[in-house]
Amino acid sequence: MSIRSSITQNKLITLSGAVRFYTHDGQQIATNGLPVGAEPVAFARELLRQKRKNLHVVSTCASSALNLLCGAGAVSKMEGGFSGLEVFGFSNGIRRAVESGQSVWEDYSNLAMPLRYLAGALNIPFFPANVCIGSDIQNRSAFGGNADGNEKIPLVADPFSGKKVGALSPLTPDLAVIYVPFADAAGNAIILGSEWASVELSRAAKKLIIIADNIVDGACIRQYPNLVRIPAELVSAVVWHPFAAWPNSSPGLYDSDEIHIRELNAALKTEAGTQEYIEKFVVPAGTPKALRELIGEEKISELTATPSAFLADPYRKWILSEEEIEKLLNARKTSTEIK
Repeated sequence: MSIRSSITQNKLITLSGAVRFYTHDGQQIATNGLPVGAEPVAFARELLRQKRKNLHVVSTCASSALNLLCGAGAVSKMEGGFSGLEVFGFSNGIRRAVESGQSVWEDYSNLAMPLRYLAGALNIPFFPANVCIGSDIQNRSAFGGNADGNEKIPLVADPFSGKKVGALSPLTPDLAVIYVPFADAAGNAIILGSEWASVELSRAAKKLIIIADNIVDGACIRQYPNLVRIPAELVSAVVWHPFAAWPNSSPGLYDSDEIHIRELNAALKTEAGTQEYIEKFVVPAGTPKALRELIGEEKISELTATPSAFLADPYRKWILSEEEIEKLLNARKTSTEIK
């Protein structure tokens, strides 16, 4: 199959290049995903390899990525709607960061967060909603301010009925990093399974990086244009990184590595355990090949034998090979952006 003729725009970049070029200390970075679902864990590992610090991380649901970043001391502020790991227990890295005073957590709900993204995407000053009203979330802010004055979610009057509703502040993160199973080199992205505010976030962020397990030919995007939830026009860069969500899952591609998630969360209980984990599982995992070797072929075979594999079947014939992707990356290196 000849596919190069259908490459209309090439935004491919290496993971290390994406972090080097698009991130900096103190930045507000937002990620997508569920506590143990599809999310850009590989991007978090690269942030640690490049020693980013003092980050302000926004996450609809706290996740393995945020848990790791907090445990490693890279996060000073967080905003989110959920801070657990579901069946795997509470996020020990987040707990230790908050309890030690290293980080602060600004609490919202799982509905309030995507509504704040939507406000940012629509470029409106606030989003009117009843969510969180009447709870401590409405008044109590980890970021300071007069809690008794309702400064976090102030009440405003509906101009039509006079009814009071809460005004959720908009979110426009400096950078969003969104994991997807399939994207073309231009950044057109297809999401399988739950989207969890990925669409709203992609439109709210000032810059957007897509990190994808698979790069597909543009013909795939033209075959399924109605399934492209994030169009290329929104995307600054595309990173190809198989198993980018590991140890979390990606519907259609692989299940969560439950043993490793427990190992990771246990390690994050202590600073010593975190450093040992970083040396063993973060430092050596800088490339797709290195990550695959770290996970191991036996474990990969186990995780990819997922009952949800049929979800990815319609797209498989358009997946580019590693050699084809390398050619696109090499072509991109002639630009002034990233090596």
